[in-house]
Amino acid sequence: MKWFFRLLIITLLLLTSFSYADTKNYKLQNILSINGIPWGMAFLDENRLLINQKDGKIYLYSILTDKLQTIKNPPNIKLQGQGGLLDVQISPNYKIDKWIYFTYVKDVDFSAVTVLSRAKLINTTLTSWQELLVTKSASSTGAHFGSRITFDEEGHLYFSVGDRGVRKKAQDLSNHAGSIIRLNLDGSIPKDNPFIKNKNALNETYSYGHRNPQGLFYDKDRKILLSIEHGPRGGDEINIIESSKNYGWPVISYGKEYWAPLSIGEGTHKEGMEQPIKVYTPSIAPSSLIVYSGKIFKEWKGDIFSGALKLRHINKISLDKNNKAIKEIRLFENLNERVRNIVESPQGYIYFATDSGKIYKVYK
Repeated sequence: MKWFFRLLIITLLLLTSFSYADTKNYKLQNILSINGIPWGMAFLDENRLLINQKDGKIYLYSILTDKLQTIKNPPNIKLQGQGGLLDVQISPNYKIDKWIYFTYVKDVDFSAVTVLSRAKLINTTLTSWQELLVTKSASSTGAHFGSRITFDEEGHLYFSVGDRGVRKKAQDLSNHAGSIIRLNLDGSIPKDNPFIKNKNALNETYSYGHRNPQGLFYDKDRKILLSIEHGPRGGDEINIIESSKNYGWPVISYGKEYWAPLSIGEGTHKEGMEQPIKVYTPSIAPSSLIVYSGKIFKEWKGDIFSGALKLRHINKISLDKNNKAIKEIRLFENLNERVRNIVESPQGYIYFATDSGKIYKVYK
């Protein structure tokens, strides 16, 4: 029986390491609570945080003064199902051009679609609104709108759109549903986008075969674009996104049908379709994704952080030199909160928002 007790001790040590490693050297503070779901957040500078609320309200929060102001002239959104006011990101050239980018859901011919727009903030009023892309993603459902925004270092903007609850749309290049879109910062189409010469495809599309990507982040150190998307019953995925690639949904999936324990599509692999670097089964229901800089928490440099809605934690993933997921840590499970959005401040603090309206700061 000695071998049994040794195995039990090793197992307990491993479980303890899984649950608590990397979590000893931080503090957590609930800095703010709002009456709604804070879907997106972005820092204007070290002390001012923009907050998108799903129902269409936008706030400006001063960390120095603890003052919350309501922003005037928000976009006209359609609040339907999973849709509403979604992500917000500031331009990579914000100090010069002052553009703030938004994704949200808009009504077009009595159908809801994901939209990318930008505006400028003057005091507490948004002005100079420009619609950069009204996506061709209409469906009769209120599901799977995406949508997150990120920027690379070459003047490109990326944003995600879900399959809109109609699976076959994700394999149809004549619409934007189930895709990641790539544009120049002014909304024009980059000349090297992959489907420009394909008359049956939309020029804005960068990758396709996605179910509902609610996390998107360009990692400047590794020079890779990362997404995290909802699977069905199981099968959430982290993917490295590359130009023109097909990520398989719904032809391949690691998830099951909601109505029965049956596999979806043709299996988990198919030639010409990409494999994720991380699969979650059971599903954690991921929302948001960042790669941490290591400014404050040196031991977390390069780690992926994502919120979990269903399993109610922050998911931290470490990658090896080949960009393969090698270690997973689940943080803040004791809060029992649906984590909707995670951002890093210019100083390196981690902030996250929950569906109950709370915003937390992680610091030393």
